[in-house]
Amino acid sequence: MLSVPHLDREFDYLVSSEQSDDAQPGVRARVRFHGRLVDAFILERRSDTDHVGKLGWLDRVVSAEPVLTPDVRRLAEAVATRYAGTRPDVLRLAVPPRHANVEKQAVPELAPLVTADVDPAGWSVYGRAEAFLAALAEGRAARAVWQALPGEQWADRLAEAGAAVVNSGRAALAVLPDQSDVDALHAAASRHVDPTRVVALSAGLGPAERYRRWLAVLRGGARFVIGTRSAVFAPVADLGLVMVWDDGDDSLAEPRAPYSHAREVAMLRAHQVRCAALIGGYSRTAEAQALVRSRWAHDLVATRPQVRARAARVVAIEDSAHAQERDPAARTARLPTMALDAARSALKAGAPVLVQVPRRGYVPALACGRCRTIARCRHCTGPLSLPDRDTTGAVCRWCGRHEPALRCARCGSDAVRAVVVGARRTAEELGRAFPGTTVVTSGGDAVLATVPDTPALVVATPGAEPVAPGGYGAALLLDGWALLGRQDLRAGEDALRRWMAAGALVRPRSEGGVVAVVAESAIPTVQALVRWDPVAAAEAELDARTEVGLPPAAHMAAIDGDVASAAALIDTATLPEGAEVLGPVDLPPGARRPAGEPVDGPVIRMLVRVPREQGLELAAALRKATGVASARHDGAPVRVQIDPLHIG
Repeated sequence: MLSVPHLDREFDYLVSSEQSDDAQPGVRARVRFHGRLVDAFILERRSDTDHVGKLGWLDRVVSAEPVLTPDVRRLAEAVATRYAGTRPDVLRLAVPPRHANVEKQAVPELAPLVTADVDPAGWSVYGRAEAFLAALAEGRAARAVWQALPGEQWADRLAEAGAAVVNSGRAALAVLPDQSDVDALHAAASRHVDPTRVVALSAGLGPAERYRRWLAVLRGGARFVIGTRSAVFAPVADLGLVMVWDDGDDSLAEPRAPYSHAREVAMLRAHQVRCAALIGGYSRTAEAQALVRSRWAHDLVATRPQVRARAARVVAIEDSAHAQERDPAARTARLPTMALDAARSALKAGAPVLVQVPRRGYVPALACGRCRTIARCRHCTGPLSLPDRDTTGAVCRWCGRHEPALRCARCGSDAVRAVVVGARRTAEELGRAFPGTTVVTSGGDAVLATVPDTPALVVATPGAEPVAPGGYGAALLLDGWALLGRQDLRAGEDALRRWMAAGALVRPRSEGGVVAVVAESAIPTVQALVRWDPVAAAEAELDARTEVGLPPAAHMAAIDGDVASAAALIDTATLPEGAEVLGPVDLPPGARRPAGEPVDGPVIRMLVRVPREQGLELAAALRKATGVASARHDGAPVRVQIDPLHIG
């Protein structure tokens, strides 16, 4: 496979009679290209060629295992087209590296699949959900966006949907953000489907075990496949349902070219093979709402009385300087009195209390105490932080250099202040505010899966909240401004998703559950949390993006590189009529630079925006222009991303 864009096409080779039996479509091979051996896939066997020159010979067949199935090949081509990428880049995501010893092992013989009826009771609170399950059991291509209730056993619900498809003779595929989600769904699926037919795929398995499980999927032994983002390409035979949980999680966006998103790939796959699809979560993205609005999918939501019965009481607490002056507790323990009272009540009732902090570490960001300029490293401009209370000076979070003496580059002051306080510093402060109470932290490299139903303060970063079997008595969501104030298109949507994920772990209001969010109550995102109405929030977000022409209402391409190379790429591309070119603007400090040779000088970003119906035309134009630039070899590296997750 050749990674350069201008060589993203098929090449013909001669096959010897000795290799003919093994050289079948889909197998790995080695061929000589431009004097060197490269990896390849055999796409098809033909008796003729349109090549006018002399053909070379296939060097060897690496393995007779047909690892590239027709469905995955079509999907890879569609993803490359959608994201203006190359097929080799997509295939590197779709097909894992070969492990020869695993491939040679005997395939265990599986017993006939035993099925059992699925109880739809858990789905009964969601409108039209029983009809959706019936459609899955009948093998129809039903598609839905599911709004999970607070406290919902989401893994059981997804397992039931997958089991309904498996019972119908087809297979199910679930794509999840992280390993803890994979483990939860694997355990639930094994209760509904024969455990020998349930396979979990993730990068943390190691090359041998991951390839063993991937081969089990390829050979048809797995009927319920679960995994993280790359599992969306798993070679599942007779696919009947593809599911995506929590599609707003950044982990589902591929950081490597062509920068695809697992949700979009899953929907492409569902469209190609005409299978059912289900997107679920406690919150909802504008992209998922766009699928509902376009009628590609329908809603699975509970009634408002059901939501009120299952959700905790949510209160918003002002976090202004005036409020802190009136409330001494807000200055000492970083918790307003109302939040402290909620925590004390929950602890007194014998329940754990969840405290969500946006940042991990001790003090992850510093600023000048006089002029409030962010403290940055003199070497790489990275943010300076305090890793712990005993550190003298500060440490750069990017390059790790130590700054023993801090002095503001703007005003010269040596006074510093914390921009945001991390989870460990918060745990330290709460330990002083609640003497004698156990304080547990979860985040970074030490993420807890569960905590016992005993009085304790659990300080966690977003996404690292452990589950309390009986539910938390209260959740305190701190530093709301740190999430809402980010200069990012998805700041509000992401803040609501993180808050709802934490709030969903709290007991319902009938059992005294309280969620206290420290943020201004007039903000629409906070209001959506108070009402627990993610559908209305997603609808409003989609309307706002439609009004200003942002994804998913429009398609947008981001071109990153030096000024000359980025401008040359856009000039070369035959953009759709009416395409709007925005920029250039400098990339902010810390933004990833294009891969390849180092870019001399500033790196800029240019945006190209087109109406939604011209998205494929835009991608095709940029894909062709990238190939032309690659063939010329006269420019610096340029990165092209279609609908990037973070525009700026």
